[in-house]
Amino acid sequence: MYCFLLRYVFLNSKGVTDVLCEACDQLGWAKPTKIQIEAIPLALQGRDIIGLAETGSGKTGAFALPILNALLETPQRLFALVLTPTRELAFQISEQFEALGSSIGVQSAVIVGGIDSMSQSLALAKKPHIVIATPGRLIDHLENTKGFNLRALKYLVMDEADRILNMDFETEVDKILKVIPRDRKTFLFSATMTKKVQKLQRAALKNPVKCAVSSKYQTVEKLQQYYLFIPSKFKDTYLVYILNELAGNSFMIFCSTCNNTQRTALLLRNLGFTAIPLHGQMSQSKRLGSLNKFKAKARSILLATDVASRGLDIPHVDVVVNFDIPTHSKDYIHRVGRTARAGRSGKAITFVTQYDVELFQRIEHLIGKKLPVFPTQDDEVMMLTERVTEAQRFARMELREHGEKKKRKREDAGDNDDTEGAIGVRNKVVGGKMKKRKGR
Repeated sequence: MYCFLLRYVFLNSKGVTDVLCEACDQLGWAKPTKIQIEAIPLALQGRDIIGLAETGSGKTGAFALPILNALLETPQRLFALVLTPTRELAFQISEQFEALGSSIGVQSAVIVGGIDSMSQSLALAKKPHIVIATPGRLIDHLENTKGFNLRALKYLVMDEADRILNMDFETEVDKILKVIPRDRKTFLFSATMTKKVQKLQRAALKNPVKCAVSSKYQTVEKLQQYYLFIPSKFKDTYLVYILNELAGNSFMIFCSTCNNTQRTALLLRNLGFTAIPLHGQMSQSKRLGSLNKFKAKARSILLATDVASRGLDIPHVDVVVNFDIPTHSKDYIHRVGRTARAGRSGKAITFVTQYDVELFQRIEHLIGKKLPVFPTQDDEVMMLTERVTEAQRFARMELREHGEKKKRKREDAGDNDDTEGAIGVRNKVVGGKMKKRKGR
């Protein structure tokens, strides 16, 4: 079906080869997305592309298919480089390339921080077809790994370019552009066209074509968005209430700091919820472990910083909770884009405290709509206060113990990121798991 639709859409282009179309069918891709319809024919014609599309729009397929198609025509090692802002997104892109190219033997290498450099050097020595990297670690290998260079590179992709530049990777990107061939094809994908992205476009692309699927900031139609105006000191209690009210769903809960992510995960664990954290202070293996457990539905609640707000494709997220309101309004779009993906429905609930009113008004202005209040029974919420207060105390104890153990370096770094293994004080919380109320 995907193959047929590709041919129909790309009637005036040379089209994608049958083997790749079949791979799309096997992955369950029913039809090309808007950005794929716009970008793939132009990429097949050999044009440089600027792709502007909202989160969850199928951008990876829009650059992976033309690259693999070109690789089939002219097989070569170290054929394409994909730059991404986060480690998790790099692994996800690698999975897509390997899934699409499994029948043609495509090999990829993920080069990111938090992983042993020696094993990455060995992977690069095998000269994979596709390198997916974060800019900092790639520069490290270009400067220090003997025999590794990108002088024969044919394709460069910068995915989530606005975020790469917002994370102050400009110097690294400039260095990379200086050591790769000028005679190459370049695809720049970004959710927003910032001044930094425009500057990068002028430096890196030749006569590019712009593919803008969405020119204004918007959320998808099937996303139900709500807010809750609550006193700051009762945020934990309202969170527990919502998790009980919407029991049976899978949740992504966004916090503003690594510490608050870990604290809230411990709090929920102590109350019997299957919660798992994902943040930048965890080891890379633990970050991937958390993500894989959530993807496999072994955990129903993923607590994360904005490291997980962009690009990650987890199809089964039912509810996004903005536990801490995002400082930058555009991050709201990316966070809530983790649910209601690919035509599914989903909910997003944003906590607004007395300190967040201005930030919330900016979000409403950005998306061009007034959000309704999520209905709650305040008296029922307050009934949870004693249990939550006790769990807060245990969570603080656990955090303090973790900190002390880290300082003493007596603990294996792999033991603490999944809060299941943490000390067991959750068993001291009276009653264990939260009781589900009947008739709700």
